[in-house]
Amino acid sequence: MDQENGNTEQIVVQPGNDRASMIIAGAIVIALAAIVVVVWAVLRTSSPGESSVEAGFARDMSEHHDQAVQMALIIQQRTENEELRFITTDMMLLQQAQIGQMRGWLDIWELHPSSEGTKMEWMGHPTTGRMPGMASPEEIRELETLPVEEAQDHFLQLMIIHHQAGVEMADAIMERTDNEAVLALANGISQSQTSEIENLQRMRERLGLERIDVPQQIHDDHDD
Repeated sequence: MDQENGNTEQIVVQPGNDRASMIIAGAIVIALAAIVVVVWAVLRTSSPGESSVEAGFARDMSEHHDQAVQMALIIQQRTENEELRFITTDMMLLQQAQIGQMRGWLDIWELHPSSEGTKMEWMGHPTTGRMPGMASPEEIRELETLPVEEAQDHFLQLMIIHHQAGVEMADAIMERTDNEAVLALANGISQSQTSEIENLQRMRERLGLERIDVPQQIHDDHDD
């Protein structure tokens, strides 16, 4: 009789647990779907325009990040330094994810990923050449052709300069937008790349190389 009660109790309780788990799982899916809808709606309602600072930032920073990913990939495939491999892999993953986020905004805002306008016009520094911090085609080729140790030195110099300009661009958009999604990403870029600059400088020291001086590259004349 006790065994029958025990079996009966087990049969009754187990389905209840399964049902509760299904309800909880369903509620989580619904909640996550609701969050996605809310975020999408917020981005849709903000809808920056074609010539907005948000669109300009997303386009220019995506291009800036693209080159950083390219340089990191080149040295990641050439170096045997495990620390540098880790740093470049982390850099590629983070910046590629941020590129996806920014291009996703442009898609949601129904804007083209590139513009016929002048680069950096959104921050009052229009340029028809390379954006600040960007390496030249010759400097990129040197990453591929220099002996590995020299290429590592070259990469660290280029990336520190590249990151400094990225920080200045991120700080500039934070002064110009009230879009919460853009502010959050720009703040993340500013903080992560400031930290990476110091990590790269310390790595130069560990490799017996001198720290490099990185002056401000974009003199912000924005008038609040």
